[in-house]
Amino acid sequence: MNMHTTILAELSPACARFIRLGPGSAWAQTCIEAGELRFGSPDEPHALCHAGDWDSAREALIGQGKSAGEASQVLREIREFYTLPADECLWITFFKGRLWWTFADGEVRPVEHGGPGVVMRRSRGGWLDTSRMGTPLLLTALSSRLTQVRAYQRTICNVAEIDYLSRKINEIEEPVVSRARDALRETVASAEALIAGLHWAEFEVLADLLLSRSGWQRVSALGKTQPDLDLIIEQPATGERGFVQVKSKATQAVLEASIARYRESQACMRMFFICHSPVGHIDVDAPDVHVWTGTALARRAVEAGLMGWLIERAG
Repeated sequence: MNMHTTILAELSPACARFIRLGPGSAWAQTCIEAGELRFGSPDEPHALCHAGDWDSAREALIGQGKSAGEASQVLREIREFYTLPADECLWITFFKGRLWWTFADGEVRPVEHGGPGVVMRRSRGGWLDTSRMGTPLLLTALSSRLTQVRAYQRTICNVAEIDYLSRKINEIEEPVVSRARDALRETVASAEALIAGLHWAEFEVLADLLLSRSGWQRVSALGKTQPDLDLIIEQPATGERGFVQVKSKATQAVLEASIARYRESQACMRMFFICHSPVGHIDVDAPDVHVWTGTALARRAVEAGLMGWLIERAG
């Protein structure tokens, strides 16, 4: 894995090609470690291609028994490997769950005797598996719009999603993702305002809905007459029990008192403190205590699909 942390110059390639480094990517590790692109098989007319005699190379391929269409396909790949400009074409491959990218020097030279492939181009700066900012380009974090090129059965193919590829390497967020994030922020802000306007009894119902949609089942009953409430909840699959404090208002001192009561009981493995209107900032650094207030609480309500419920309560 490449560990470069230097921020590279922004990329703006004119074209991009996927290259499979050997059958089944068998040459990938050798090429990546050596900083090379290797290509070709011994039955291809590389001497003619190196000389730029493409017509004779095509005839030679047909003379091997290939159809005109097959000869054209093979020749296209060879020609692209030989002639795509060094400064304009971005080359990519996939190896060990990552996207690797590089630019190649213009010179095409024969592979030394015994090495895989027939011809090679040296990569400029080596193969990289991170963005310009050093973020790993994990296969799982890439759209199938790009990764589908792995299904190409031959060696070299055009990368149609060059704009998407460039944005991933330049670490520029997708425009549609930026719009979605803005919309989500606005939705969460609206949910936060709606929650702040809930009556305490409705807030208890919201807390119950949030917990149930997270897989917890209520063991104790909801309160009916008081604005503050203790609940005991349980995860049916594991039997784990949780202590819940639902507060209409609370300070940091109230939170700490609730935590002390939770720890003294020793009946539960986890605590949830859900506060309607916190007085100042309240929080705690404890992995078994979850404090839900403000924006974090609103985000959970949105993620749980409760925005419609909140709108109805406000209407």
